[in-house]
Amino acid sequence: MKHILAIVGRPNVGKSTLFNRLVGAREAIVHDEPGVTRDRHYASAEWAGKSFSLIDTGGFVPDSDDVFEAAIREQAEIAINEASAVLFIVDASTGITPLDADIAGILRKAKKKIHLIVNKVDNADKEPDSAPFFRLGLGDPFSISALGGRNIGDLLDLVTRQLPEENADEVADPRLKLAIVGKPNVGKSSLVNVLIGKKRNIVTPIPGTTRDAIDSILHYEGEDIVLIDTAGLRRKSRVKESVEFYSTLRSLKSIDRCDVAILLVDAETGVDKQDLRIMEIIAERHCGIVLAANKWDAVEKNDQTAKAYEKALRDLLRIYDYVPIVFISALKKQRVFKAIDIAKTVFAEQNKRVSTNKLNSVMLKVIQETAPSSSSGKEIKLNYITQVKTNPPAFAFFANEPKLVQDTYKRFLERKLRENFGFIGVPLSLYFRKKNKDR
Repeated sequence: MKHILAIVGRPNVGKSTLFNRLVGAREAIVHDEPGVTRDRHYASAEWAGKSFSLIDTGGFVPDSDDVFEAAIREQAEIAINEASAVLFIVDASTGITPLDADIAGILRKAKKKIHLIVNKVDNADKEPDSAPFFRLGLGDPFSISALGGRNIGDLLDLVTRQLPEENADEVADPRLKLAIVGKPNVGKSSLVNVLIGKKRNIVTPIPGTTRDAIDSILHYEGEDIVLIDTAGLRRKSRVKESVEFYSTLRSLKSIDRCDVAILLVDAETGVDKQDLRIMEIIAERHCGIVLAANKWDAVEKNDQTAKAYEKALRDLLRIYDYVPIVFISALKKQRVFKAIDIAKTVFAEQNKRVSTNKLNSVMLKVIQETAPSSSSGKEIKLNYITQVKTNPPAFAFFANEPKLVQDTYKRFLERKLRENFGFIGVPLSLYFRKKNKDR
């Protein structure tokens, strides 16, 4: 499982700017107005061979009664408890504020590795500005400029030094690891209980506790499947966004451990923004995906309902239209094992390899019939394709001008790969490389 680093601090100290710098893209909204970062942002990152997940949280205001600040505070507390380590960001230009001191007091009790990061130290002449932050009692301050990029590489060296090396000699577990993910109250634990044939006493996780996802072993058709269940947040939260944040974070941790994720949605209420966010997280991590619409028994229907419902779902999924959909009822035990069968199929598709001869025989003909166009006017020639890995599947296309291949044409090639070779429920990676001289 990837380790999680949470970025916290009071409003307007540069948390989102640092997040963008560390993940190498402008993923978070950056604005001078405090409180802009209300939607949480997650990203995968890698440094020196170590991979981790990064969480950008909103401005942490410990004692505010404002509804949005209360929500941001609750989400930051959740992030702190779930994280492997915390990056506490302060502002050199303002010095220590009462809010900084309050947050430091909370972090000292968190029993997590805390990195005290002093932002806006733009050059060596401003280094003395970081000295006062020793008084926060969180160890040596580390000075950076998130905007200018100063000391960012050294910061990544520091924060990843605490992360354990991946054991290359570790024997891979051949069992299918299947995560049941989704928003709270969509029936995740009910589905797991039905699958394993017994009820379990689940201690509900709440903000302020650290709890791993619960694993069970499903014995099905002569093989063992590891079920990773993440219980939803089951208490009233101050605002809805905190529930969504907690749900997404727990899903992220489960997805990082699985081969295939069954995304459970509520058939009565339909797919919403939070469901699509979780779908995006699954795809970004190159896990197999099955969409299971639960509570199908509660939907009024006729012989056309399932077909119309699936079409509506696929219109919402758009670029994830390769995801298989199954309608289930955990309560009535309807088609729950069909979802498992589909997940097993997706797992097999993840491990499928297409021979180079077959790839070139099929795809070069497709490319010849529909050649790529270039906005620069240069002719693009794709003359060789090979599958470079499985689980997840990745394909290399060799071209004379790989940088000129447009995204629309890449999506066209992905569709043609799926039409000809399957890969149901599996995200595909396509790489475009400069052709070798001998090809």
